[in-house]
Amino acid sequence: MDGNGSLFGTVQGSNREVLYKFSVDLPKKHGRGGQSSMRFARLRLEKRHNYLTKVAELLTQHFITNDRPNIAGLVLAGSAEFKNDLANSQFFDPRLAAILIKVVDVSYGGENGFNQAIELASETLKNVKFIQEKKLITKYFEEVAQDTGKVCFGIDDTLKCLDMGAVETLIVFENLAINRYHIRNPHTDTEDVLYLTPEQEVQESYFRDPDTGVELTVVEKM
Repeated sequence: MDGNGSLFGTVQGSNREVLYKFSVDLPKKHGRGGQSSMRFARLRLEKRHNYLTKVAELLTQHFITNDRPNIAGLVLAGSAEFKNDLANSQFFDPRLAAILIKVVDVSYGGENGFNQAIELASETLKNVKFIQEKKLITKYFEEVAQDTGKVCFGIDDTLKCLDMGAVETLIVFENLAINRYHIRNPHTDTEDVLYLTPEQEVQESYFRDPDTGVELTVVEKM
């Protein structure tokens, strides 16, 4: 945010999305004296106050869902003091203040400023992702250690739980090499779904009926 307007956006991995942006026309300072100067100063402060209030309200509108933040961390960026004034404002939602991870100075407004802010905060953003992932893994192993029955692992069990709608948190490893095969027995017209690793895919036994030896038809692979 700066004296010309504000932009709200999100970044996740390499994906950047502009959610909303608007322009503002704030009065500039002038050097006249007397009552005219005092009235102008009051008007300027009032418009500045309204601008900060609007930005704070839009932050809550875009980044709070069901009374909680829908983002892992918040970065405030700008080329003037507006970002600092917002961070210290009584209108800044305390739920967002709790996840404010960095305030950065940028040289531009709009989308150029958005991209520069991401570059300047890149190391901090990486740390947020690492901390978030670490918390997830720690919680998973705590559930396993306590034998709460609230966790499962492995492709088959996990997908069964997903089908039942019983999954609250899903952890997927990036290098998970699994393909889904929708297969049909041409003799019995029965269908099944297989989840195979690259090593399993080359084994013919997975694509034949174990009782009759009939070759199974691959309806879909994904």
